[in-house]
Amino acid sequence: MVEGKVVVVTGAGGGIGRDIALAMASHGAKVVVNDIGAALDGAGGSAGPAQQVVDEIRAAGGQAVPNTDSVADAASAARIVECAVESFGRIDAVVNNAGILRDRFFHKMSVDEWDAVLKVHLYGAYYVSRAAATHFKEQNSGAMVHMTSTSGLIGNYGQANYAAAKLGIVALSKSIALDMLKFNVRSNCIAPFAWSRMIGAIPTDTDEQRARVDKIKQMTPAKVAPLAVYLASDAAGAVNGQIFSVRNNEISLISQPRPVRSIHRSEGWTPQSIAEHAMPAMRASFHPLDRSADVFSWDPV
Repeated sequence: MVEGKVVVVTGAGGGIGRDIALAMASHGAKVVVNDIGAALDGAGGSAGPAQQVVDEIRAAGGQAVPNTDSVADAASAARIVECAVESFGRIDAVVNNAGILRDRFFHKMSVDEWDAVLKVHLYGAYYVSRAAATHFKEQNSGAMVHMTSTSGLIGNYGQANYAAAKLGIVALSKSIALDMLKFNVRSNCIAPFAWSRMIGAIPTDTDEQRARVDKIKQMTPAKVAPLAVYLASDAAGAVNGQIFSVRNNEISLISQPRPVRSIHRSEGWTPQSIAEHAMPAMRASFHPLDRSADVFSWDPV
């Protein structure tokens, strides 16, 4: 599906990113395996995880190089893209997968916890995509695949930083898709359901919680990889600006914001008439705030 293409996968030292990198290579891509080797909260760093995935790819007969630059800095992110160009002569696709967590209830969240998560997820997706965009424009082709989350699409407890970043990525992807359509550059999002260290801290104190975690563990990162490979391939040439989810063997197309219900008043509105007429008419269409009431009963990843 991606024979001969050069693909950058960020955060590819483990979890979903690792499986995407392995799948890209198995389908013929030359892969830049980017990972700083940090802890889940972004602390520390090691070249080991990226090198281990590269070793796996090479052992299977594929082509790959490691990269340990951070996505959270513009110059560093640009070096990730340059690594692809210097190693393989071009770049055809990027998969923005790198991420960290600094979970905290909103009223307790610090500025540093907010900033660190936005830097890696949202700024990181921008920095890597922006560095690749120049090459994509010049060659009149390219694909971007961004990892969003149901934490952003639906909401979740204690993840205001992560949710804001992940929903921001959706808007970023749509804007890229619109701006670069004339250069044959595509941009799409995946909201993955998969067991990884990103959700490994889910509590298992009760039987209900343990049953939930056991169910999520069946959703392996390898289930997400085929869609990422497809979106990077020429077969996805007509797919642009979309949001997909992968849950085990199920692929879903996610709706995008559209008006649900409208009400018109020829004489205009006052706060009182809104309270008396508009809101009662619209309230039946409100999205439930309680996540358990969501029709899909989706667990965030």
